Amino acid sequence: MSHQSKMLASNNHNFDDFGLISIMYHRFNENKYPSTNIQIDVFKEQLKVIEKEKIKFVHPNNFEKSLSENKHQRKILFTVDDGLLSFYQNAWPILKKKKIPFILFVNTREVGSYNYMNWEQILELYKDENVEIGNHSHSHEYLVEENPETIKKDIVKSIKIFEEKLGKNSKFFSYPFGEYSLEFKRIIKDLGFKYAFGQHSGVIDETKDLWELPRFPINEKYGEIKRFSTLMKTLPLKFKRISPEDRYLLQSKNPPKVNIEFYENIKNLKQLNCFSNEGNKWRNSKILFKEESLLEIDIAEKFIGERGRINCSLRERDGFWRWLGIQYVISER
Repeated sequence: MSHQSKMLASNNHNFDDFGLISIMYHRFNENKYPSTNIQIDVFKEQLKVIEKEKIKFVHPNNFEKSLSENKHQRKILFTVDDGLLSFYQNAWPILKKKKIPFILFVNTREVGSYNYMNWEQILELYKDENVEIGNHSHSHEYLVEENPETIKKDIVKSIKIFEEKLGKNSKFFSYPFGEYSLEFKRIIKDLGFKYAFGQHSGVIDETKDLWELPRFPINEKYGEIKRFSTLMKTLPLKFKRISPEDRYLLQSKNPPKVNIEFYENIKNLKQLNCFSNEGNKWRNSKILFKEESLLEIDIAEKFIGERGRINCSLRERDGFWRWLGIQYVISER
């Protein structure tokens, strides 16, 4: 290892792989919507945290390459969903000035309607070398609840509008509400998308499914600086598979029997903690290692409401955490 590489490793705490942290925003300075909003002064402080920690912004063009190269470098992917006007007015000027690369995911039906960006504004961003305009469906309805034909029809419509307005469709897709099923994922793959993002928390690495990519949602509740600084110290928790594999959970299979098969070389894996919102109340879940790297999570009560969530974390040195989030969409059927 060269002197420069040693210095880089030393400055970055010498972890084997920092992975790629992906963060997601929606609204900026829209106080009426705290669950999807961030105050612009807080946003500026968040950017300062990223700069102070020497975390590198990844350009969407280099997304997949960044997962396998220069793993000692801390990296972040910046994404924004929905194409709301408050992003264009309040955040875009900052990102443009700082030349920060990002993906703006647009749902085509709403473009030009009240409080949304229009195509002229989207084209302005599209022409910037640091911006990728990603596909976020046409209608942004609860597509995961629909039949395959309806899902496909909606996405095909958005693709045609992308091709008409921008000359091509994006290879990046963001599931509406971060919700997907095995069928929805298959449709997205078949339609030619190379990457698809949910809204489950976690850190991306080269072992992750490219059509089930995690992101940390940032809003007023989960965006205050202390928590944001903690998020910037998350690391990938590498796993081979999670069952049940389908994130669309029928009532007949609720609560699910959740098993995670990890990679064998994770240190101190037995110190892992998992939490879930089973029974509509966040609690420490009972876990059992059936084998050295095979974890069973005992979800005792049914998930209530629209989403079932499980978060597992493993404390590392220097204030870092390995993190894995799972989100199930709870069917009414």
